[in-house]
Amino acid sequence: MAKIIAVANQKGGVGKTTTCVNLCAALHRLGKQVLLVDTDPQGNASSGMGVSKSRRPNVYDMMINGAQAIDCVERSPYGDLIPTGKELAAASVELIQEERREFVLKEALLPLYSDYDYIFLDCPPSLELLTVNALVAADSVLVPMQCEYYALEGIVDLMTSIKMCSKRLNRRLQVEGIVLTMYDARANLTLQVANELRRVLGDKVYNTVIPRSVRLSEAPSHGVPGVEYDRSNKGSRAYMALAEEFDRRCRGE
Repeated sequence: MAKIIAVANQKGGVGKTTTCVNLCAALHRLGKQVLLVDTDPQGNASSGMGVSKSRRPNVYDMMINGAQAIDCVERSPYGDLIPTGKELAAASVELIQEERREFVLKEALLPLYSDYDYIFLDCPPSLELLTVNALVAADSVLVPMQCEYYALEGIVDLMTSIKMCSKRLNRRLQVEGIVLTMYDARANLTLQVANELRRVLGDKVYNTVIPRSVRLSEAPSHGVPGVEYDRSNKGSRAYMALAEEFDRRCRGE
């Protein structure tokens, strides 16, 4: 049975999609069966895995048009993907009329649960109905976070949202962990924010940190995850280390 992880942060520009794509690709390289579901209408996770945003059927068809999840899966060398496109932006409005609108994604993905070790849900950078669907479908939430003051403020809002969702819609939902991204050990603020997070959240903060990396930034333009674009790069090595730490934690080691 798959473990389902929503990758979320209400603040944009924190490396959410980069983390989702590279963690999936890294786990795939470790031999895990991984599915990435792109629930962000921007579709960056889809293009980052080398899949066209115009590919149909996609997440929109699965959630709105009744397409079977298995028919929406695109196989790639870096793991499986259910892609998305710009039409998903209308889904939040179209779902409003649904009686169980928060549960549409969860119910659509149910037939795939036995096929994977991990299913990752790349969420939009806001708490909208698509994000709520991802939180309801998930077992846990992985939070990429940049070490800056505004990101520290935003994490409080996100934790509140997770707590509310857990109380009202998904009692099993918990915080999987915090991943520190765009990490610059030379900056005092980076170290201060990291230390404060570890003081407050303890081992919920991953030991592995993701440094700033030009090669990771270049990779999406080639339709390749960073861990495959340049395997020797420090950012790629960090995501491989994160995948190993993530998998160990999930297995209780």
